[in-house]
Amino acid sequence: MRFVVTGGAGFIGSHIVDSLAGLGNDVIIFDNFISGRKENIAHLKENKKIKVIHGSITDLAILRAACESADGIFHEAAIASVQQSLQNPLRTHETNATGTLNVLLAARDAGVKKIVSASSAAVYGDNPILPKHEEMIPEPLSPYAVSKITGEYYCSVFSRLYGLKTVSLRYFNVYGPRQDPRSEYSGVISKFIMQAILGKPITIYGDGEQTRDFIFIDDVVTANIHAMERDVQGIFNIASGRETSLNKLEELVTSVSGTKVPVIYEPPRSGDIRKSLADISRARKRLGFEPEYTITKGLEHTISALR
Repeated sequence: MRFVVTGGAGFIGSHIVDSLAGLGNDVIIFDNFISGRKENIAHLKENKKIKVIHGSITDLAILRAACESADGIFHEAAIASVQQSLQNPLRTHETNATGTLNVLLAARDAGVKKIVSASSAAVYGDNPILPKHEEMIPEPLSPYAVSKITGEYYCSVFSRLYGLKTVSLRYFNVYGPRQDPRSEYSGVISKFIMQAILGKPITIYGDGEQTRDFIFIDDVVTANIHAMERDVQGIFNIASGRETSLNKLEELVTSVSGTKVPVIYEPPRSGDIRKSLADISRARKRLGFEPEYTITKGLEHTISALR
């Protein structure tokens, strides 16, 4: 089959490309290489079934050309930074919300059968109810979260109006190899690991008792492939279903990496949520999704790759 992966040179997108290529599919990597990295896809250079298009999802004309004859689209391109969305809400909206609309328009006009789109647990906000389930009313706390819930609504509307099958996957805290710890888009795990292996203090914003539901990249890729292959639509939480505090994470990172560094606590950051834990029963039932990686096993792979 033929697939387009927007953001295909990024952290998550490049791993999806690897999986699709491994299954013998034709893949178009669509990326503007602002947060995506050429080294993430360098190993695919000789694969004749892989094509790279340098373009932005804000450019509808280029998107339309890329989506011609595609069977499906994995939409991963986004500005994935809460902090940057606070500093530049308009740019985040244009990329994440309008960009998603562009992807849907291009897919509709090209006769694409299905889109699997990356959403975020940020849409839940700081609602104290745990675990978070898909029927909860969104309570976004940042322009980033607003842009993601807007993308979900567009997906739902296009399914209803135009018959385009869509799935929105609400990622919780994804980590793993290729997540650039130097990037402002990077997650807390890769930053903790890099600080630890370089012998630098680990920085925690807040008291460290805030929790996250961390999920390893390979499990996220599996969820994407299942979402595309199965006859399902709608919204699904993609997470491990386990809650870990940042203080506990720091202990695990230093233990697995065999390092000992001081911890620095800084004031909490605006827009960050306090508690996060997913109910993944819907994904289990309808996607056949079952996370395989414990956080310790995932950290071992990630630390090895970053080293």
